[in-house]
Amino acid sequence: MTNKKTYFVTGGGTGGHIYPAIAIIDALLADGAQVYYVGNPRNLEAEIAKQKGYNFLPVKINAMPRQFGWQFVKWCFQLFFAWIQCLFYLKKYKPAAVFGTGGYVSAPVLLGCMSIVCCKRKIPYMLHDCDAQPGLVTRKLAPGAAVVSLAFESAKEFIKNENIHINGNPIRTEFRTLSKDRAREILGLKDKKTLCVMGGSLGARTINDAAVELLKELSEEFDMQVIFQTGRKNFERVLEQLLKVYPEYGCDKNLIIKPYFDDMVSVLKASDFAVSRAGSLSLSEICASGIAPVLVPFPHAAADHQRKNAQYMAEHGAAFCIEDAELTKQSLKKAIQTLIDSPDIAKNSLSLAKYDGCSKIVGQLESIALEAV
Repeated sequence: MTNKKTYFVTGGGTGGHIYPAIAIIDALLADGAQVYYVGNPRNLEAEIAKQKGYNFLPVKINAMPRQFGWQFVKWCFQLFFAWIQCLFYLKKYKPAAVFGTGGYVSAPVLLGCMSIVCCKRKIPYMLHDCDAQPGLVTRKLAPGAAVVSLAFESAKEFIKNENIHINGNPIRTEFRTLSKDRAREILGLKDKKTLCVMGGSLGARTINDAAVELLKELSEEFDMQVIFQTGRKNFERVLEQLLKVYPEYGCDKNLIIKPYFDDMVSVLKASDFAVSRAGSLSLSEICASGIAPVLVPFPHAAADHQRKNAQYMAEHGAAFCIEDAELTKQSLKKAIQTLIDSPDIAKNSLSLAKYDGCSKIVGQLESIALEAV
């Protein structure tokens, strides 16, 4: 049955918050719903929303300072005005329910849902958290949520809510439908070993530095194609480094180097191996692509959640892990060779894939919208 209701989807700042939101928006739109994406106009989510033609409602909010001081006081005022703005959006568009993927961007509208001042009733909201240890917004706002969706069973111990579902992460349907051959055709690649190097949507300097030193050997000794996402902030630095260690890189047909790929589905589906941070969404997409990864957890992630995500993968024989401080050209080369020599890692990675997370979440979201009528 076609869904004619209106929904808000919120969450942004990094790909781990944005891409689950996009997967849910696309599924709701396909079901005939009216959807508004509430995000920060200065972040990546605004750019993606414009590309995809979404209805976008801007709210200016920054990450909460971790220490009390003048910056924290300023942030409190910013949060207050963002909350007022979201109350206006909620009253004007009257969504049947709100879906939040966590992070500071989602806080103002979720707080608005709890405020009876916005309309005659509270608006139900659903939270989804990607990580083995949920973020601050999820933990604090979970008690008021109609449903909490989690990617990891172990995350339940941090959540105070009686309606918790372990859904896995919502990923785009193309991860199930796009073939490796077609993905390589889209990217102009040959049918041979392919490695994806990525540090998330913002890039990762440690990964970039080790990869730059190794690119020539990967191409010439391993005859491996490399898709290298540097991150926008690091692109020029990577090119400067490459000119010093591999001046001929521009003529190497085994290499594709870009600051950012809009079509990460094709990138991952074309790859056999990956070098990546350990954000939960990246891991879900890596597993859905049947990739054997080298994981380098970001050491300063909130609550050390990336290390916990990586440990989960390693415990299931689905990844090779290297600490950030131990990542060098030599350690990375050894890790990649281990992946090549251990085909079970890719099989174990694929066995952890959950393709139905999106449909489960949408069903639960639509259910709370119906109950709120």
